[in-house]
Amino acid sequence: MTTTEPAQAPSEPVRPRARTAPGQGLTWSLRGRGPADVPVLADAGPPLGRPAGPATGRGVRVCVVDSGVERDHPLVGPLAGSWVVVKDGESGGITVEPTTTGDTCGHGTACAGIIRRTAPECEIHSVRVLGERFSGTGDILMAGLRWAVEQRFDVVNLSLSTTRTRFAQELHSLADSAYFARTVIVASAHNTPVESFPWRFASVISVGSHQEDDPELHLYNPDPPVEFFGPGQNVTVPWLGGRTIRTTGNSFATPYVAGLCARVLSAHPRMTAFQLKNALYLSAANVRHAPRPSSPPAGDTGDTRDDSEN
Repeated sequence: MTTTEPAQAPSEPVRPRARTAPGQGLTWSLRGRGPADVPVLADAGPPLGRPAGPATGRGVRVCVVDSGVERDHPLVGPLAGSWVVVKDGESGGITVEPTTTGDTCGHGTACAGIIRRTAPECEIHSVRVLGERFSGTGDILMAGLRWAVEQRFDVVNLSLSTTRTRFAQELHSLADSAYFARTVIVASAHNTPVESFPWRFASVISVGSHQEDDPELHLYNPDPPVEFFGPGQNVTVPWLGGRTIRTTGNSFATPYVAGLCARVLSAHPRMTAFQLKNALYLSAANVRHAPRPSSPPAGDTGDTRDDSEN
C-alpha cells in the first residue's frame, strides 16, 4: 500500500513499557565514566532465532498504522486502543484523537488479523492514516507514525510507504529514533520497483512477499534492498463486514513478520531492534547454519601475522 503524497476508543491512556536506557546524558562519547556507569540489562535472545517454549505475543504492544481496524472482527478480536489522525481544514493543524469509527477500507483489518493469527496474545492498537480509497497524505502518515513512536509501542506495523521524497529525511530521522528507543518498525516494501520510504531505511525491518505455500515460512534476502520475505501472495485475510478475502501484496507479508517480532519479544522482552533482525535472519528458512569446528585443523596454531613485515 502506498500513500499518494499525498473499534473502540481506549479506556485508559497508553502505558509505555519499561525500557533499559544506556545511561542518562550519554551522547557522542563516554568521558569520565566507565562500563559500570552505563549498565544495560540484556537478553541474549533465542537460539537460532526461535524462542523456546510458548511465545504467543503476550505482553507485547503492536500498533497498526493503516486504515483503521474493524471493531470486533472475529479474526481480529478486541483492540486495546484505536486512534485517527485528523487534519483541520482551516488551520492545517494535525492531531491524533481516539476514535470508534473502525476501518475505512479493509486494509488495516487485514493486517491486524494476520498479526493476531501469528501472535494471538499480543495487544493490538490502531492508528488510522488512510482514507476510503486506500490513500492518504504524507503529512498524515508522518503524524501517525510519529505518534506511534512517541507512545513507545514495541512493534509498529507499517504496510504503507510514500513516494514523496520531501518526506524522506524526516522519515529517516523518525525511523532512527524508533530504532534506538526499541520500537521496531516493520515496513512494507513497495509492490513495484519505485523509490519509496521508509522501508528503504536500515533502521526498519523491511518486508516483501514470497510465493511459497507454507504460511509459516519467512526468508532472508541476501540481495538488498528488502531484507525479508513473508507469506503475502494469495493469502486469506479478514476484511470488512466480518468476512474474509484472498489477496496478494507485500502489505500482507509485513504483518506476518511483525507478528513474529511480537512472538520473539514475548519470550525475550529486552531484545533490541538489532537483535530482532538477527533473530529473523537466523530463523529464516533459507539460512543454513555451518557447524563450528571443535578444534583447529592440524598444523594450524591460530597465529596471525602481518605480511607487510619482513
